Amino acid sequence: MRSSVTVLLVLSLSGLMFSASARLAQGQDGRHPENLTELVQSEERRVKDMTEKVVGLQAEVLTLAAGTGQAETESPELVERTGIVSGAVAVTGPGLSVTLDDAPMTQDHPKARVDDLVVHQQDLQEVINALWAGGAEAMTLQGQRVTPTTAFRCVGNVLNLHGRVFSPPYTVSAVGDPAQLQKALDRSEAIDIYKQYVDEYGLGWKVDKSDSLLMPVFEGATDLKYARVTGSEDEGA
Repeated sequence: MRSSVTVLLVLSLSGLMFSASARLAQGQDGRHPENLTELVQSEERRVKDMTEKVVGLQAEVLTLAAGTGQAETESPELVERTGIVSGAVAVTGPGLSVTLDDAPMTQDHPKARVDDLVVHQQDLQEVINALWAGGAEAMTLQGQRVTPTTAFRCVGNVLNLHGRVFSPPYTVSAVGDPAQLQKALDRSEAIDIYKQYVDEYGLGWKVDKSDSLLMPVFEGATDLKYARVTGSEDEGA
């Protein structure tokens, strides 16, 4: 019973957080930027304002989840794990950082296409997938926390992530057992193909081991459209 009350209270406050997050997807205000640079700057300002509100609400959700269910009935470990997976809490630990970069434009590649010389969205996705498969417990891309709801897109050689725009080099950092993370990278066939382009065209690839990586709090939207907490009537069905 207490667990159900906790879930309801947390979801009530989460609803406020989701409402703030949803505003990130709303249309432009009355002023329409006339060029791409102005549009990006306008969106970055809007995202910054809204994510500050989202972060504040995420902190309130964690506080409520930890304090409403009496310590003897609510597992602190469960609350902590949930916070780590959702990106609602910052974490630190050992791990790896993988950096990918476009090939130097000064090099002469007479047989290369432009696509051969730049980092693609699928390259980053394969690195992220491999690190998750290797047991990563928390991850960042360009210093932004990666969660189960994170989506990013590459247009040309520009990365759009959480409403922000980044240029290469791109760095994926993961907290976990460095040896297992490295093995997962080495086992990936897709990463092996990327490394062939590293050798042939000079694409950037660097893996750094660290004893202490910081994973900041996720500052993006956490809106879930379809997932719902099951009730007792569902569990008994």
